[in-house]
Amino acid sequence: MPIFRKLNHFLKLAVVAAIIPLGSGASAQEPAFSLSSPDLTNGQFETPFIANGFGCTGGNISPELVWNHVPAGTQSLALTVHDPDAPTGSGFWHWAVYNLPPTLTGLSQGAGNALETLPAPAVAGMNDFHDTGVTGANGLYGGPCPPAGDAPHRYVFTLYAIAVPDVHAAAGIPKTGTAALHSFVLGVGLGEKLLGKASFTATYGH
Repeated sequence: MPIFRKLNHFLKLAVVAAIIPLGSGASAQEPAFSLSSPDLTNGQFETPFIANGFGCTGGNISPELVWNHVPAGTQSLALTVHDPDAPTGSGFWHWAVYNLPPTLTGLSQGAGNALETLPAPAVAGMNDFHDTGVTGANGLYGGPCPPAGDAPHRYVFTLYAIAVPDVHAAAGIPKTGTAALHSFVLGVGLGEKLLGKASFTATYGH
């Protein structure tokens, strides 16, 4: 084949390839499951979201949370907030909510400050402020208050998407179980029923 005919042949092939849709012949990649907070956009806690107790004088308001692209097949969502830097040997759990409806796309600011503001059939779980009075009632949001002088602590917000409507019934654990027990069940115990998880980290020190 003369060189010019070869070149024309390859150019035609290139044009045909260029007009084939990008996703043709393969499934398009699913958008990533994500979690964020418009109240913590700089990655740090401001005074309204800090604990009011243990030497801190914040507003102890739970920040607004927003999530996107919940995996298909999700039947409930679970949320935890954990400080892995607390000098306890096991960190410190600040907030836990289980059995959130799968159609939910976020929690408004202050949703964690009263049991009645959580959407049914959500369950407010135990955290490490239990019976201290700092959160106002057991199961409510407790803001950060690390020891004064510590390097800023990390507060990890994690949202789990699971293929069961009730984590307690599925795992055979009590609603009063610790946040650590729930996190084990969510992250490992439910196996393939965990469809995905999304997280972000904010910091605070004083």
